[in-house]
Order: sequence, then structure tokens, then C-alpha cells
Amino acid sequence: MQYRKLGRSDIDVSRIALGTMTFGEQNTEDEAHRQIDYALDQGVNFIDAAEMYPVPPKADTQGRTEEYIGSWLAASGRREDVVLASKVTGRSKMDYLRDGFETRLTPKQIRSALEASLDRLHTDYLDLYQVHWPDRSTNTFGKRGYTHAEDDDAVPIEETLGELGRLVEEGKIRCVGLSNETPWGLMRYLRAAENENLPRVVSIQNPYSLLNRTFEIGLAECAEREDVRLLAYSPLAFGMLTGKYLDGAAPEGARLTRWERFSRYTNARGKQATADYVALAQKHGVDPAQMALAYVNSRSFLTSNIIGATTMEQLETNIASADIELSDELVQAIEAIHADNPNPCP
Repeated sequence: MQYRKLGRSDIDVSRIALGTMTFGEQNTEDEAHRQIDYALDQGVNFIDAAEMYPVPPKADTQGRTEEYIGSWLAASGRREDVVLASKVTGRSKMDYLRDGFETRLTPKQIRSALEASLDRLHTDYLDLYQVHWPDRSTNTFGKRGYTHAEDDDAVPIEETLGELGRLVEEGKIRCVGLSNETPWGLMRYLRAAENENLPRVVSIQNPYSLLNRTFEIGLAECAEREDVRLLAYSPLAFGMLTGKYLDGAAPEGARLTRWERFSRYTNARGKQATADYVALAQKHGVDPAQMALAYVNSRSFLTSNIIGATTMEQLETNIASADIELSDELVQAIEAIHADNPNPCP
């Protein structure tokens, strides 16, 4: 397993991170513990969670993911062996998270959210605390175009970062990160850090896969020049790039089978690109999932690739992608498919 620094911090994180949003919905507590044990045995030291997990978010399951990680930490006593990350929910109508109030990135809500996460996780600090998505109105979660809202009453970035800075000073978090953020948002956080002497963000967790390489448009340059590199989520596009949904297949228990709401990667162009990538992998004798993950692993703007799994077989396959290097010929063929059908599923 290879490791990289988390931004300009002194924290080393594994090239592969364990994503946990299935814990508490598609995975039981015992299965979650087995996944963590196996991942650590393979050299993975980075675990990513969020207060709103598991997914899909619901009032009756919210927090289970962190609870399952917390019970593992309590039983194993291995807190110092993991780099633990979680997230505070951005602006939303999920009022069950905030005692009946709209979620906002205010100092009071951030502090309350963190304290609840720490309690569920059975720890007194997080290595990385991330803003899950912006408080302002912008084009996230697959929106192709941006529509400006003049009356946007967003919590100022300086106010949000200011509270995160106080939590760093108190030792409750070590580093600050962003998620589902734009180039403008990232650079405003960096400006606020410089102007207000606040913590400099160390990472940005955005979607990145063979079906969605929009990170390369603007954010990749920011990541490289500012040392705020990518934590890639959905690198298999909700499992699409494994090929298991090709030709209308609906595997029992799979995420896209169970929940029709997850349609981000299932449009016609996305299905065609998936078929092309899977055929390419098969032509070269490579597992389609490992090819897709190995491509993400190879990007210079990447810090860590957040994989997720519902079975141990999937987990083993995904983590093993860390040892795969794609040939120049295969990379060129991937780029040719991308050129013909770029970013079908932003």
C-alpha cells in the first residue's frame, strides 16, 4: 500500500480509503467490523464516514455508520492505527439531524454535529472533519449548469471556517476538509484561511470516476497548485463500472436495484460508456472494477481513493487495485473512450 500526505499536514493516509456509507443499511455491524479488520490488514489506514450515513439517509438509521465504527474502535482499542474522517451535513431539509431545524453550516450547528459524531464514534477527536457540501446554492450532485441566486443567504465561509478553527484549537479535530465543492468555493476557503489566520483545508472529497472526470475541469489545477488534493468518492459510479448492471441486469440486493433514486450514473450515455469500458477491460484481461479504480489511483491530483463494498469479495477486489498499474496502451484506450463520450454522468 502506498501512502500520501493529507494536504500540508503531517498525516499519512493510504492510497485506498475505506468508505462506510453502507454500514447500517446494506452492512450489519458484524460485517462492518470485518471490513475494517480486513482493510487495516491490507495497509488501509484511512476510514471515511459522515453524520448523515448510512445512505440513503433516513431518520431511523441516521448515525448508525458512525456507531458501528465506534463500536469497533471501542472493542479493538486501535484508535491510533486509523486516520478517522467524518463530515458535517451541508444545508438541507434533513431536520431530524438538528432537532427540527434546517441543517446549516453555522458555528452552533457545526459544534453540535461534531460532538454527536464524537460520541457515536467513541473518540475524543477526528483526524479530518469535512464540510459535506456548501451552505450556499451551487451546482453540486450532478447539476450540469450553474444558476446564480442573488438572494442566497448562505452562512459566510469565514464564519464556518472560523468555528472549525476553534475546534482545531480545542483538539477536537486535527484537519479541515471540503466535499462536493467547486473551484470558487475551494479558493474562497483558502483565502479565508490566509486572511483570517484560520486552518488551511487539506483535502476536497468530490466524485471522480471514468464516468465523471469533471474534477479535471478547474479543480485539478487547484488541487495540484494548492496541495489540496482529491479524496475521490464513487470511483466505481455506484457499482456501474463493475459491469454488473449491463444489459438491464438487476442483481439482488445491489444498491441500484434496491433504490431507484440513485440515477446519477444510469442515463443512456453513461450506460454506453460503461459498456465500452467493461469491454476494454475484458479485452485486456483486467477486472473492470480494478481497471476503473487503478485509473483513479494513478492520478497525480489524488490523495486517496474512497472505495466501498457490501461483500468481502468486493472489498478484496477493490483494495487489490492499489497494486495494479495500467499499461500505456490501456490508458490510451481509456482516454479514447473518454474523448468520444466525456463525463456522461457528472
